[in-house]
Amino acid sequence: MTTKASITKKRSRIRVAAKTEGNGKKNEALQIENLPIAKVIPDPMQPRKTFNEMLLQQLSESIKEHGVLQPITVRKSGKEYVIVMGERRYRASKLAGKTTIPCIVRTYENNDVLEVQIIENLQRQDVEPTEEADAIAYLSEKYAPIEIAKRLGRTDNFIRQRLKLAGLIDGFKHFVRNGEMTISLGVGVALFTPEEQQMMLETMGETFNAHQINRMINDQTYDLEKASFDVADKTLVPKAGSCVECPFNAANQGNLFGEGKMVCTKSACFETKKSKSFLNLIEKTKKENILLIPEIRRYWADEESNQLIISQLEKNGFKVYLLDDVEIIENPIEPTIEAIKIEYQHYDYSEDELKAELDEAMQDYEQALITYNSVKDNGFVNGIVFHPETYQHKSAFVKVIEKSKNDSTEYSAPLANRKMADCTPEEQIIKINEREIRKKHIENNKQFEEVVEMIRETDYINIKKTLSVDEMVAFSISLFENNVDYISQQKYFSGLLGDTSKMTRIDGVENFKKNFKKEIFHKLIRYMLTKQVHFGESNHNNNLTNISFYNAMQVYYKSKIAKIEKVYSEKRDKREARLKERIAVLEKKIQELKE
Repeated sequence: MTTKASITKKRSRIRVAAKTEGNGKKNEALQIENLPIAKVIPDPMQPRKTFNEMLLQQLSESIKEHGVLQPITVRKSGKEYVIVMGERRYRASKLAGKTTIPCIVRTYENNDVLEVQIIENLQRQDVEPTEEADAIAYLSEKYAPIEIAKRLGRTDNFIRQRLKLAGLIDGFKHFVRNGEMTISLGVGVALFTPEEQQMMLETMGETFNAHQINRMINDQTYDLEKASFDVADKTLVPKAGSCVECPFNAANQGNLFGEGKMVCTKSACFETKKSKSFLNLIEKTKKENILLIPEIRRYWADEESNQLIISQLEKNGFKVYLLDDVEIIENPIEPTIEAIKIEYQHYDYSEDELKAELDEAMQDYEQALITYNSVKDNGFVNGIVFHPETYQHKSAFVKVIEKSKNDSTEYSAPLANRKMADCTPEEQIIKINEREIRKKHIENNKQFEEVVEMIRETDYINIKKTLSVDEMVAFSISLFENNVDYISQQKYFSGLLGDTSKMTRIDGVENFKKNFKKEIFHKLIRYMLTKQVHFGESNHNNNLTNISFYNAMQVYYKSKIAKIEKVYSEKRDKREARLKERIAVLEKKIQELKE
Protein backbone atom coordinates (compact mmCIF):
# COMPACT_ATOMS: atom_id res chain seq x y z
CA MET A 1 0.00 0.00 0.00
CA THR A 2 1.35 3.43 -0.92
CA THR A 3 1.62 5.75 2.09
CA LYS A 4 1.33 9.55 2.08
CA ALA A 5 5.02 9.79 3.06
CA SER A 6 6.08 7.64 0.09
CA ILE A 7 3.99 9.80 -2.27
CA THR A 8 5.72 12.90 -0.90
CA LYS A 9 9.18 11.36 -1.39
CA LYS A 10 8.28 10.22 -4.89
CA ARG A 11 6.84 13.67 -5.73
CA SER A 12 10.08 15.33 -4.63
CA ARG A 13 11.93 13.30 -7.26
CA ILE A 14 9.56 14.14 -10.12
CA ARG A 15 11.15 16.07 -12.96
CA VAL A 16 8.79 18.19 -15.01
CA ALA A 17 9.07 18.13 -18.78
CA ALA A 18 10.50 21.23 -20.48
CA LYS A 19 7.98 23.81 -21.72
CA THR A 20 8.18 26.31 -24.56
CA GLU A 21 7.65 29.97 -23.60
CA GLY A 22 6.25 32.75 -25.81
CA ASN A 23 9.76 33.77 -26.94
CA GLY A 24 10.40 30.31 -28.36
CA LYS A 25 13.04 29.35 -25.77
CA LYS A 26 12.72 26.30 -23.55
CA ASN A 27 12.78 26.49 -19.78
CA GLU A 28 15.24 24.34 -17.89
CA ALA A 29 13.87 21.01 -16.60
CA LEU A 30 12.11 21.83 -13.35
CA GLN A 31 12.27 19.77 -10.16
CA ILE A 32 9.84 19.85 -7.26
CA GLU A 33 11.71 20.03 -3.98
CA ASN A 34 10.37 19.93 -0.42
CA LEU A 35 12.19 22.90 1.09
CA PRO A 36 12.26 23.84 4.80
CA ILE A 37 9.58 26.49 5.17
CA ALA A 38 11.95 28.50 7.40
CA LYS A 39 14.24 29.05 4.41
CA VAL A 40 11.43 30.37 2.20
CA ILE A 41 10.65 34.10 2.45
CA PRO A 42 8.10 36.41 0.77
CA ASP A 43 9.35 38.83 -1.88
CA PRO A 44 9.31 42.40 -0.44
CA MET A 45 8.70 43.67 -3.99
CA GLN A 46 5.63 41.44 -4.43
CA PRO A 47 2.83 43.64 -5.92
CA ARG A 48 0.12 41.84 -3.92
CA LYS A 49 -0.30 43.44 -0.50
CA THR A 50 -3.68 42.18 0.79
CA PHE A 51 -4.85 38.67 1.68
CA ASN A 52 -8.36 37.63 2.76
CA GLU A 53 -7.88 36.21 6.26
CA MET A 54 -11.01 34.04 6.14
CA LEU A 55 -10.07 32.44 2.79
CA LEU A 56 -6.49 32.02 4.04
CA GLN A 57 -7.77 30.09 7.06
CA GLN A 58 -9.92 27.87 4.81
CA LEU A 59 -6.90 27.06 2.63
CA SER A 60 -4.91 26.30 5.78
CA GLU A 61 -7.50 23.70 6.86
CA SER A 62 -7.36 22.12 3.40
CA ILE A 63 -3.54 21.95 3.56
CA LYS A 64 -3.69 20.28 6.99
CA GLU A 65 -5.83 17.51 5.48
CA HIS A 66 -4.49 17.15 1.95
CA GLY A 67 -1.14 18.96 1.87
CA VAL A 68 -0.06 21.55 -0.73
CA LEU A 69 -1.42 20.15 -4.00
CA GLN A 70 0.36 22.66 -6.27
CA PRO A 71 4.01 23.59 -5.58
CA ILE A 72 4.98 27.23 -5.19
CA THR A 73 7.66 28.83 -7.39
CA VAL A 74 10.78 30.31 -5.78
CA ARG A 75 14.19 31.69 -6.77
CA LYS A 76 17.49 31.23 -4.93
CA SER A 77 18.82 34.28 -3.08
CA GLY A 78 21.88 33.54 -0.93
CA LYS A 79 20.92 30.93 1.65
CA GLU A 80 17.21 31.62 1.26
CA TYR A 81 14.52 31.08 -1.35
CA VAL A 82 12.37 34.09 -2.38
CA ILE A 83 8.76 33.41 -3.40
CA VAL A 84 7.89 34.26 -7.00
CA MET A 85 4.41 32.68 -7.10
CA GLY A 86 2.39 31.11 -4.30
CA GLU A 87 2.68 33.43 -1.29
CA ARG A 88 -0.90 32.61 -0.31
CA ARG A 89 -0.09 28.85 -0.20
CA TYR A 90 3.06 29.69 1.78
CA ARG A 91 1.11 31.73 4.36
CA ALA A 92 -1.59 29.05 4.66
CA SER A 93 1.11 26.34 5.13
CA LYS A 94 2.63 28.31 7.99
CA LEU A 95 -0.82 28.64 9.57
CA ALA A 96 -1.23 24.87 9.18
CA GLY A 97 2.06 24.31 11.05
CA LYS A 98 3.91 22.79 8.09
CA THR A 99 7.72 22.63 8.34
CA THR A 100 8.32 22.00 4.62
CA ILE A 101 6.65 23.15 1.42
CA PRO A 102 6.88 21.77 -2.16
CA CYS A 103 8.73 24.25 -4.40
CA ILE A 104 9.90 24.67 -7.96
CA VAL A 105 13.21 26.54 -7.99
CA ARG A 106 13.61 28.82 -11.01
CA THR A 107 16.20 31.32 -12.24
CA TYR A 108 14.86 34.75 -13.26
CA GLU A 109 16.10 38.14 -14.29
CA ASN A 110 14.87 40.74 -11.74
CA ASN A 111 12.39 42.45 -14.13
CA ASP A 112 11.04 39.06 -15.24
CA VAL A 113 10.26 38.13 -11.64
CA LEU A 114 8.03 41.13 -11.12
CA GLU A 115 6.25 40.67 -14.43
CA VAL A 116 5.55 36.99 -13.70
CA GLN A 117 4.22 37.91 -10.22
CA ILE A 118 2.00 40.62 -11.63
CA ILE A 119 0.45 38.45 -14.34
CA GLU A 120 -0.03 35.54 -11.91
CA ASN A 121 -1.72 37.81 -9.35
CA LEU A 122 -3.94 39.53 -11.92
CA GLN A 123 -5.38 36.19 -13.00
CA ARG A 124 -6.80 35.62 -9.51
CA GLN A 125 -10.47 36.30 -8.81
CA ASP A 126 -10.10 38.18 -5.50
CA VAL A 127 -7.52 40.79 -6.53
CA GLU A 128 -7.97 44.17 -4.82
CA PRO A 129 -8.94 46.78 -7.51
CA THR A 130 -6.34 49.47 -6.70
CA GLU A 131 -3.53 46.89 -6.51
CA GLU A 132 -4.80 45.48 -9.80
CA ALA A 133 -4.76 48.99 -11.30
CA ASP A 134 -1.17 49.66 -10.15
CA ALA A 135 -0.04 46.29 -11.50
CA ILE A 136 -1.64 46.91 -14.91
CA ALA A 137 -0.06 50.37 -14.97
CA TYR A 138 3.34 48.71 -14.49
CA LEU A 139 2.68 46.34 -17.41
CA SER A 140 1.55 49.28 -19.59
CA GLU A 141 5.13 50.59 -19.57
CA LYS A 142 6.04 47.56 -21.68
CA TYR A 143 2.80 46.48 -23.37
CA ALA A 144 -0.11 48.23 -25.11
CA PRO A 145 -3.53 47.94 -23.37
CA ILE A 146 -4.81 45.54 -26.03
CA GLU A 147 -1.79 43.24 -25.45
CA ILE A 148 -2.33 43.32 -21.67
CA ALA A 149 -6.00 42.45 -22.25
CA LYS A 150 -5.00 39.39 -24.28
CA ARG A 151 -2.48 38.21 -21.68
CA LEU A 152 -4.99 38.52 -18.83
CA GLY A 153 -8.10 37.40 -20.70
CA ARG A 154 -9.79 40.73 -20.02
CA THR A 155 -11.53 43.26 -22.30
CA ASP A 156 -9.64 46.22 -23.69
CA ASN A 157 -12.07 48.57 -21.93
CA PHE A 158 -11.50 46.86 -18.56
CA ILE A 159 -7.75 47.43 -18.91
CA ARG A 160 -8.24 51.09 -19.86
CA GLN A 161 -10.49 51.67 -16.85
CA ARG A 162 -7.96 50.08 -14.51
CA LEU A 163 -5.19 52.20 -16.05
CA LYS A 164 -7.28 55.28 -15.29
CA LEU A 165 -7.93 54.02 -11.74
CA ALA A 166 -4.16 53.77 -11.21
CA GLY A 167 -4.06 57.57 -11.42
CA LEU A 168 -6.16 57.88 -8.25
CA ILE A 169 -4.29 59.55 -5.38
CA ASP A 170 -3.69 57.51 -2.21
CA GLY A 171 -6.32 59.44 -0.24
CA PHE A 172 -9.07 58.19 -2.57
CA LYS A 173 -7.54 54.72 -3.07
CA HIS A 174 -8.09 54.20 0.65
CA PHE A 175 -11.86 54.62 0.16
CA VAL A 176 -11.86 52.15 -2.76
CA ARG A 177 -9.95 49.56 -0.69
CA ASN A 178 -12.33 49.74 2.26
CA GLY A 179 -15.39 49.52 0.00
CA GLU A 180 -16.78 53.01 0.62
CA MET A 181 -16.01 54.19 -2.91
CA THR A 182 -17.15 52.26 -5.98
CA ILE A 183 -14.66 51.52 -8.76
CA SER A 184 -16.70 53.53 -11.28
CA LEU A 185 -16.67 56.57 -9.00
CA GLY A 186 -12.94 56.11 -8.44
CA VAL A 187 -12.40 56.09 -12.21
CA GLY A 188 -14.44 59.30 -12.45
CA VAL A 189 -12.23 61.03 -9.86
CA ALA A 190 -9.07 59.70 -11.55
CA LEU A 191 -9.98 61.66 -14.67
CA PHE A 192 -8.59 64.75 -12.94
CA THR A 193 -5.01 65.74 -12.15
CA PRO A 194 -3.52 64.78 -8.75
CA GLU A 195 -3.74 68.45 -7.68
CA GLU A 196 -7.44 68.61 -8.59
CA GLN A 197 -8.07 65.29 -6.81
CA GLN A 198 -6.38 66.62 -3.68
CA MET A 199 -8.64 69.68 -3.75
CA MET A 200 -11.69 67.41 -4.10
CA LEU A 201 -10.47 65.30 -1.17
CA GLU A 202 -9.94 68.34 1.06
CA THR A 203 -13.30 69.83 0.06
CA MET A 204 -15.07 66.59 0.98
CA GLY A 205 -13.52 66.42 4.47
CA GLU A 206 -12.69 63.35 6.53
CA THR A 207 -15.98 61.50 5.99
CA PHE A 208 -16.50 59.94 2.56
CA ASN A 209 -19.49 61.40 0.71
CA ALA A 210 -20.28 59.79 -2.66
CA HIS A 211 -23.00 62.31 -3.54
CA GLN A 212 -20.66 65.24 -2.96
CA ILE A 213 -17.92 63.63 -5.08
CA ASN A 214 -20.41 62.92 -7.87
CA ARG A 215 -21.46 66.58 -7.84
CA MET A 216 -17.82 67.67 -8.08
CA ILE A 217 -17.26 65.36 -11.06
CA ASN A 218 -20.41 66.63 -12.79
CA ASP A 219 -19.35 70.23 -12.18
CA GLN A 220 -16.00 69.61 -13.85
CA THR A 221 -16.99 67.36 -16.75
CA TYR A 222 -19.09 68.24 -19.77
CA ASP A 223 -21.40 66.15 -21.92
CA LEU A 224 -20.09 66.78 -25.44
CA GLU A 225 -23.39 65.63 -26.92
CA LYS A 226 -24.93 68.79 -25.43
CA ALA A 227 -22.13 71.14 -26.47
CA SER A 228 -23.08 74.43 -28.16
CA PHE A 229 -20.40 73.89 -30.81
CA ASP A 230 -19.51 71.25 -33.40
CA VAL A 231 -17.32 68.76 -31.50
CA ALA A 232 -15.75 67.58 -34.77
CA ASP A 233 -14.64 71.11 -35.73
CA LYS A 234 -10.81 71.26 -35.81
CA THR A 235 -10.69 75.01 -36.52
CA LEU A 236 -12.78 76.46 -33.67
CA VAL A 237 -9.70 76.45 -31.41
CA PRO A 238 -6.91 75.19 -33.71
CA LYS A 239 -4.47 74.33 -30.91
CA ALA A 240 -7.07 72.10 -29.26
CA GLY A 241 -8.27 70.46 -32.46
CA SER A 242 -11.33 68.22 -32.65
CA CYS A 243 -13.04 66.96 -29.49
CA VAL A 244 -13.73 63.66 -31.25
CA GLU A 245 -10.01 62.84 -31.38
CA CYS A 246 -9.00 64.58 -28.12
CA PRO A 247 -7.31 62.43 -25.41
CA PHE A 248 -9.37 64.31 -22.78
CA ASN A 249 -12.56 62.95 -24.36
CA ALA A 250 -13.58 60.09 -22.04
CA ALA A 251 -14.70 58.05 -25.07
CA ASN A 252 -11.02 57.82 -26.05
CA GLN A 253 -10.04 56.52 -22.60
CA GLY A 254 -12.35 53.50 -22.60
CA ASN A 255 -16.09 53.46 -21.94
CA LEU A 256 -15.79 55.33 -18.62
CA PHE A 257 -19.26 56.90 -18.88
CA GLY A 258 -20.95 54.27 -21.05
CA GLU A 259 -20.53 52.83 -24.54
CA GLY A 260 -19.16 55.58 -26.81
CA LYS A 261 -20.26 58.35 -24.41
CA MET A 262 -18.32 61.54 -25.20
CA VAL A 263 -17.50 63.51 -22.04
CA CYS A 264 -14.93 66.31 -21.86
CA THR A 265 -12.65 66.10 -18.83
CA LYS A 266 -10.67 69.28 -19.52
CA SER A 267 -12.89 72.11 -18.31
CA ALA A 268 -10.64 75.00 -19.39
CA CYS A 269 -10.59 73.82 -23.01
CA PHE A 270 -14.34 73.22 -23.06
CA GLU A 271 -15.07 76.71 -21.68
CA THR A 272 -12.71 78.25 -24.26
CA LYS A 273 -14.51 76.51 -27.11
CA LYS A 274 -17.89 77.41 -25.68
CA SER A 275 -16.94 81.10 -25.42
CA LYS A 276 -15.44 81.13 -28.92
CA SER A 277 -18.58 79.54 -30.35
CA PHE A 278 -20.70 82.23 -28.67
CA LEU A 279 -18.54 85.00 -30.17
CA ASN A 280 -18.96 83.34 -33.57
CA LEU A 281 -22.74 83.24 -32.99
CA ILE A 282 -22.74 86.98 -32.22
CA GLU A 283 -20.79 87.74 -35.41
CA LYS A 284 -23.11 85.54 -37.48
CA THR A 285 -26.30 87.22 -36.19
CA LYS A 286 -24.84 90.73 -36.67
CA LYS A 287 -23.73 89.93 -40.21
CA GLU A 288 -27.04 88.34 -41.21
CA ASN A 289 -29.20 90.84 -39.25
CA ILE A 290 -30.82 88.12 -37.15
CA LEU A 291 -32.42 88.80 -33.74
CA LEU A 292 -30.42 87.12 -30.94
CA ILE A 293 -32.62 86.32 -27.93
CA PRO A 294 -31.22 85.07 -24.59
CA GLU A 295 -33.49 82.65 -22.69
CA ILE A 296 -33.85 85.08 -19.76
CA ARG A 297 -37.03 86.26 -18.10
CA ARG A 298 -37.11 89.76 -16.63
CA TYR A 299 -37.67 88.18 -13.24
CA TRP A 300 -34.14 86.65 -13.41
CA ALA A 301 -32.45 89.50 -15.27
CA ASP A 302 -30.67 90.84 -12.17
CA GLU A 303 -28.70 87.64 -11.59
CA GLU A 304 -24.97 88.24 -12.04
CA SER A 305 -24.51 85.64 -14.80
CA ASN A 306 -27.47 87.01 -16.74
CA GLN A 307 -26.19 90.56 -16.29
CA LEU A 308 -22.92 89.53 -17.95
CA ILE A 309 -24.76 88.14 -20.97
CA ILE A 310 -26.94 91.24 -21.30
CA SER A 311 -23.89 93.50 -20.98
CA GLN A 312 -22.00 91.51 -23.64
CA LEU A 313 -24.89 91.83 -26.08
CA GLU A 314 -25.15 95.56 -25.47
CA LYS A 315 -21.40 96.03 -26.03
CA ASN A 316 -21.78 94.32 -29.38
CA GLY A 317 -24.47 96.80 -30.44
CA PHE A 318 -27.55 94.64 -29.87
CA LYS A 319 -30.85 96.02 -28.71
CA VAL A 320 -31.56 93.47 -25.98
CA TYR A 321 -34.88 91.66 -25.98
CA LEU A 322 -35.71 89.15 -23.26
CA LEU A 323 -38.25 86.34 -23.45
CA ASP A 324 -40.94 88.65 -22.03
CA ASP A 325 -40.40 91.06 -24.94
CA VAL A 326 -40.91 88.63 -27.82
CA GLU A 327 -43.11 85.92 -29.24
CA ILE A 328 -41.21 82.87 -30.52
CA ILE A 329 -42.38 80.26 -32.99
CA GLU A 330 -40.23 77.18 -33.71
CA ASN A 331 -40.52 74.63 -36.47
CA PRO A 332 -42.93 72.04 -35.00
CA ILE A 333 -41.80 68.43 -34.76
CA GLU A 334 -44.16 65.77 -36.09
CA PRO A 335 -45.12 63.40 -33.24
CA THR A 336 -44.55 59.63 -33.48
CA ILE A 337 -45.90 56.70 -31.47
CA GLU A 338 -42.34 56.03 -30.23
CA ALA A 339 -42.08 59.59 -28.88
CA ILE A 340 -45.49 59.29 -27.23
CA LYS A 341 -44.47 56.03 -25.52
CA ILE A 342 -41.34 57.69 -24.12
CA GLU A 343 -43.33 60.72 -22.94
CA TYR A 344 -45.87 58.54 -21.10
CA GLN A 345 -43.52 55.71 -20.08
CA HIS A 346 -44.29 56.18 -16.39
CA TYR A 347 -48.06 55.95 -16.91
CA ASP A 348 -49.91 52.67 -17.15
CA TYR A 349 -51.42 53.47 -20.55
CA SER A 350 -52.95 50.88 -22.88
CA GLU A 351 -52.20 50.85 -26.61
CA ASP A 352 -55.56 52.54 -27.29
CA GLU A 353 -54.80 55.32 -24.79
CA LEU A 354 -51.39 55.89 -26.36
CA LYS A 355 -53.02 56.02 -29.81
CA ALA A 356 -55.47 58.63 -28.51
CA GLU A 357 -52.58 60.74 -27.17
CA LEU A 358 -50.88 60.47 -30.57
CA ASP A 359 -54.05 61.60 -32.39
CA GLU A 360 -54.35 64.64 -30.11
CA ALA A 361 -50.65 65.46 -30.54
CA MET A 362 -51.04 65.19 -34.34
CA GLN A 363 -53.93 67.68 -34.31
CA ASP A 364 -51.79 70.13 -32.32
CA TYR A 365 -48.92 69.58 -34.75
CA GLU A 366 -51.05 70.29 -37.81
CA GLN A 367 -52.35 73.52 -36.26
CA ALA A 368 -48.80 74.55 -35.26
CA LEU A 369 -47.60 73.83 -38.81
CA ILE A 370 -50.24 76.17 -40.27
CA THR A 371 -49.11 78.90 -37.86
CA TYR A 372 -45.42 78.26 -38.65
CA ASN A 373 -45.95 78.46 -42.42
CA SER A 374 -47.60 81.88 -42.11
CA VAL A 375 -45.17 83.51 -39.64
CA LYS A 376 -43.61 85.97 -42.09
CA ASP A 377 -47.05 87.24 -43.08
CA ASN A 378 -47.66 88.04 -39.40
CA GLY A 379 -44.56 90.17 -38.78
CA PHE A 380 -42.12 87.48 -37.60
CA VAL A 381 -38.45 87.64 -38.57
CA ASN A 382 -35.52 85.23 -38.39
CA GLY A 383 -34.06 84.82 -34.92
CA ILE A 384 -31.82 82.64 -32.77
CA VAL A 385 -32.67 81.76 -29.17
CA PHE A 386 -29.76 80.72 -26.91
CA HIS A 387 -29.30 79.46 -23.35
CA PRO A 388 -27.33 81.99 -21.26
CA GLU A 389 -25.21 79.31 -19.53
CA THR A 390 -24.59 76.55 -22.09
CA TYR A 391 -24.91 78.80 -25.22
CA GLN A 392 -26.89 76.02 -26.88
CA HIS A 393 -29.01 77.69 -29.53
CA LYS A 394 -31.76 77.04 -32.03
CA SER A 395 -33.24 78.89 -34.98
CA ALA A 396 -36.76 80.27 -34.68
CA PHE A 397 -39.03 83.00 -35.94
CA VAL A 398 -39.29 85.97 -33.56
CA LYS A 399 -41.68 88.89 -33.21
CA VAL A 400 -41.21 91.80 -30.80
CA ILE A 401 -44.36 92.28 -28.71
CA GLU A 402 -45.84 95.75 -29.15
CA LYS A 403 -46.21 97.67 -25.89
CA SER A 404 -47.62 101.01 -24.85
CA LYS A 405 -45.50 104.16 -25.03
CA ASN A 406 -44.96 104.05 -21.27
CA ASP A 407 -43.83 100.44 -21.41
CA SER A 408 -40.45 100.45 -23.11
CA THR A 409 -39.27 97.25 -24.77
CA GLU A 410 -35.67 98.19 -24.09
CA TYR A 411 -33.81 96.64 -21.22
CA SER A 412 -33.20 98.82 -18.15
CA ALA A 413 -30.88 98.08 -15.24
CA PRO A 414 -32.65 96.05 -12.56
CA LEU A 415 -33.55 97.70 -9.27
CA ALA A 416 -30.95 95.70 -7.34
CA ASN A 417 -28.16 97.22 -9.48
CA ARG A 418 -29.19 100.87 -8.98
CA LYS A 419 -27.98 103.14 -6.21
CA MET A 420 -30.47 104.17 -3.54
CA ALA A 421 -30.22 107.83 -4.60
CA ASP A 422 -31.30 106.94 -8.15
CA CYS A 423 -34.51 105.22 -6.99
CA THR A 424 -37.95 106.66 -6.37
CA PRO A 425 -39.25 106.63 -2.74
CA GLU A 426 -41.38 103.58 -3.60
CA GLU A 427 -38.37 101.80 -5.08
CA GLN A 428 -36.24 102.71 -2.06
CA ILE A 429 -38.77 101.00 0.23
CA ILE A 430 -38.60 97.89 -1.98
CA LYS A 431 -34.79 97.90 -1.83
CA ILE A 432 -34.79 98.31 1.97
CA ASN A 433 -37.20 95.39 2.42
CA GLU A 434 -35.23 93.20 0.00
CA ARG A 435 -31.99 93.92 1.87
CA GLU A 436 -33.66 93.00 5.17
CA ILE A 437 -34.88 89.70 3.71
CA ARG A 438 -31.34 88.96 2.54
CA LYS A 439 -29.86 89.85 5.96
CA LYS A 440 -32.33 87.51 7.69
CA HIS A 441 -31.42 84.74 5.26
CA ILE A 442 -27.70 85.16 6.00
CA GLU A 443 -28.37 85.23 9.77
CA ASN A 444 -30.48 82.06 9.50
CA ASN A 445 -27.64 80.35 7.62
CA LYS A 446 -25.15 81.24 10.37
CA GLN A 447 -27.57 80.24 13.14
CA PHE A 448 -28.22 76.85 11.54
CA GLU A 449 -24.52 76.19 10.94
CA GLU A 450 -23.70 77.05 14.56
CA VAL A 451 -26.42 74.71 15.88
CA VAL A 452 -25.24 71.82 13.69
CA GLU A 453 -21.60 72.26 14.71
CA MET A 454 -22.63 72.35 18.38
CA ILE A 455 -24.63 69.08 18.02
CA ARG A 456 -21.74 67.37 16.20
CA GLU A 457 -19.52 68.09 19.19
CA THR A 458 -21.99 66.46 21.61
CA ASP A 459 -22.61 62.76 22.28
CA TYR A 460 -25.84 62.83 20.26
CA ILE A 461 -24.88 59.94 17.96
CA ASN A 462 -24.40 57.62 20.95
CA ILE A 463 -27.83 58.32 22.52
CA LYS A 464 -29.46 54.95 23.26
CA LYS A 465 -33.10 56.09 23.18
CA THR A 466 -35.41 54.86 20.42
CA LEU A 467 -35.68 57.30 17.52
CA SER A 468 -38.33 59.97 18.11
CA VAL A 469 -41.02 60.75 15.53
CA ASP A 470 -39.23 64.03 14.72
CA GLU A 471 -35.99 62.14 14.08
CA MET A 472 -37.76 59.64 11.82
CA VAL A 473 -39.46 62.54 10.01
CA ALA A 474 -36.08 64.27 9.56
CA PHE A 475 -34.43 61.11 8.27
CA SER A 476 -37.36 60.35 5.93
CA ILE A 477 -37.29 63.83 4.37
CA SER A 478 -33.49 63.67 4.14
CA LEU A 479 -33.70 60.35 2.27
CA PHE A 480 -36.46 61.69 0.02
CA GLU A 481 -34.70 64.96 -0.89
CA ASN A 482 -31.15 63.68 -1.27
CA ASN A 483 -31.50 60.12 -2.56
CA VAL A 484 -34.78 59.70 -4.48
CA ASP A 485 -34.56 60.89 -8.10
CA TYR A 486 -37.42 62.81 -9.70
CA ILE A 487 -38.83 59.86 -11.65
CA SER A 488 -38.87 57.65 -8.54
CA GLN A 489 -40.47 60.47 -6.55
CA GLN A 490 -43.36 60.48 -9.02
CA LYS A 491 -43.50 56.67 -9.33
CA TYR A 492 -43.28 55.61 -5.69
CA PHE A 493 -43.79 58.71 -3.51
CA SER A 494 -46.08 61.05 -5.47
CA GLY A 495 -48.23 61.80 -2.41
CA LEU A 496 -45.46 61.81 0.18
CA LEU A 497 -45.42 65.52 1.06
CA GLY A 498 -49.02 66.20 0.07
CA ASP A 499 -50.04 69.40 -1.75
CA THR A 500 -47.33 71.87 -0.73
CA SER A 501 -48.13 74.48 -3.40
CA LYS A 502 -49.81 76.79 -0.85
CA MET A 503 -47.53 75.99 2.10
CA THR A 504 -44.28 77.42 3.34
CA ARG A 505 -41.44 74.92 3.71
CA ILE A 506 -41.93 74.96 7.49
CA ASP A 507 -45.65 74.25 7.05
CA GLY A 508 -44.75 71.48 4.58
CA VAL A 509 -42.62 69.69 7.19
CA GLU A 510 -45.33 70.08 9.83
CA ASN A 511 -47.91 68.69 7.43
CA PHE A 512 -45.66 65.71 6.69
CA LYS A 513 -45.16 65.10 10.43
CA LYS A 514 -48.90 65.32 11.07
CA ASN A 515 -49.60 62.59 8.49
CA PHE A 516 -46.44 60.61 9.22
CA LYS A 517 -46.66 56.84 9.67
CA LYS A 518 -43.87 54.36 10.26
CA GLU A 519 -44.95 52.69 7.01
CA ILE A 520 -43.64 55.77 5.14
CA PHE A 521 -40.31 55.43 6.93
CA HIS A 522 -40.17 51.72 6.10
CA LYS A 523 -41.03 52.38 2.43
CA LEU A 524 -38.17 54.88 2.11
CA ILE A 525 -35.74 52.48 3.79
CA ARG A 526 -36.80 49.68 1.44
CA TYR A 527 -36.37 51.97 -1.55
CA MET A 528 -32.84 52.82 -0.36
CA LEU A 529 -32.00 49.13 0.15
CA THR A 530 -32.67 48.47 -3.54
CA LYS A 531 -30.50 51.43 -4.58
CA GLN A 532 -27.47 51.05 -2.30
CA VAL A 533 -26.31 47.63 -3.48
CA HIS A 534 -23.01 47.42 -5.39
CA PHE A 535 -22.54 45.89 -8.84
CA GLY A 536 -19.45 45.09 -10.87
CA GLU A 537 -16.72 43.47 -8.79
CA SER A 538 -19.01 43.18 -5.75
CA ASN A 539 -21.66 40.48 -5.32
CA HIS A 540 -23.68 38.62 -2.69
CA ASN A 541 -20.67 36.63 -1.48
CA ASN A 542 -17.95 39.25 -1.02
CA ASN A 543 -19.62 42.52 0.04
CA LEU A 544 -21.29 43.27 3.38
CA THR A 545 -24.02 45.47 1.89
CA ASN A 546 -24.83 42.96 -0.85
CA ILE A 547 -24.81 39.92 1.47
CA SER A 548 -27.15 41.58 3.97
CA PHE A 549 -29.52 42.72 1.17
CA TYR A 550 -29.54 39.25 -0.42
CA ASN A 551 -30.39 37.65 2.94
CA ALA A 552 -33.12 40.20 3.71
CA MET A 553 -34.88 39.59 0.38
CA GLN A 554 -35.17 35.83 1.08
CA VAL A 555 -38.13 36.57 3.39
CA TYR A 556 -40.17 38.02 0.52
CA TYR A 557 -38.88 36.45 -2.69
CA LYS A 558 -37.31 33.14 -1.69
CA SER A 559 -38.86 31.09 -4.52
CA LYS A 560 -38.00 33.65 -7.24
CA ILE A 561 -34.43 33.96 -5.95
CA ALA A 562 -34.18 30.16 -5.83
CA LYS A 563 -35.14 29.93 -9.53
CA ILE A 564 -32.36 32.36 -10.48
CA GLU A 565 -29.90 30.54 -8.21
CA LYS A 566 -30.84 27.24 -9.85
CA VAL A 567 -29.97 28.53 -13.33
CA TYR A 568 -26.53 29.70 -12.19
CA SER A 569 -25.97 26.55 -10.13
CA GLU A 570 -26.63 24.34 -13.15
CA LYS A 571 -24.13 26.37 -15.20
CA ARG A 572 -21.53 25.99 -12.44
CA ASP A 573 -22.15 22.24 -12.14
CA LYS A 574 -21.65 21.71 -15.86
CA ARG A 575 -18.48 23.79 -15.88
CA GLU A 576 -17.07 22.02 -12.80
CA ALA A 577 -17.88 18.63 -14.33
CA ARG A 578 -15.84 19.52 -17.42
CA LEU A 579 -12.97 20.76 -15.25
CA LYS A 580 -13.10 17.54 -13.22
CA GLU A 581 -12.72 15.51 -16.41
CA ARG A 582 -9.71 17.58 -17.50
CA ILE A 583 -8.08 17.26 -14.09
CA ALA A 584 -8.65 13.48 -14.11
CA VAL A 585 -6.77 13.23 -17.44
CA LEU A 586 -3.89 15.30 -16.04
CA GLU A 587 -3.76 13.24 -12.84
CA LYS A 588 -3.57 10.08 -14.96
CA LYS A 589 -0.57 11.51 -16.83
CA ILE A 590 1.11 12.36 -13.51
CA GLN A 591 0.53 8.81 -12.29
CA GLU A 592 2.06 7.45 -15.48
CA LEU A 593 5.18 9.60 -14.90
CA LYS A 594 5.51 8.22 -11.38
CA GLU A 595 5.45 4.68 -12.68
